[in-house]
Amino acid sequence: MIKATAKLLVALNGNAKKDQIAAGLAWGLLLGLVPTGLFWVTLFIVTFFFNHNHGAKIFGMAFVKLLMLIPGPNQLPLIPQAIDALGFYILNIDSLRPLFTSMYNMPFVPFTKFNNTLVAGGIILGVVLWLPSFFLYMKLIPIYRNKVAPHIRESKAVKKILKFPLLKLIDTAMKG
Repeated sequence: MIKATAKLLVALNGNAKKDQIAAGLAWGLLLGLVPTGLFWVTLFIVTFFFNHNHGAKIFGMAFVKLLMLIPGPNQLPLIPQAIDALGFYILNIDSLRPLFTSMYNMPFVPFTKFNNTLVAGGIILGVVLWLPSFFLYMKLIPIYRNKVAPHIRESKAVKKILKFPLLKLIDTAMKG
């Protein structure tokens, strides 16, 4: 997570294109919502065919996975409960049953566990949120670059930290 955060900060503060960073964060959201398994591995491999920032993807995925651990009122993780309910709803739509039956009878497809409520809910929620999150990140990245980053760079704490020779070297490398 530390390495992914560093790569994301380098991309945000460097000249990485904002659309690549936003796409990486959106892919991270999708991958973070899908439980780890064959479908997740397949989806992760598919992401390498698209142009995006991989550090942002790993950071986004790790961040969403951490959010998935936040307990709700009944001490069970809150987000997975919502994903499970969505998956249950999707898998019980009568008009989709023939599709799910034919998918289940295909070779290798049952190994993706698409018929698991968490997998189905995570896929649907991730796909639905991908585009809005992409556009949200596209709006937030310039705000970070133009307003937040200069304030952070000029803060007293950062200036003290950058007095250490090794950290100054890292900062110089990140700038350029």
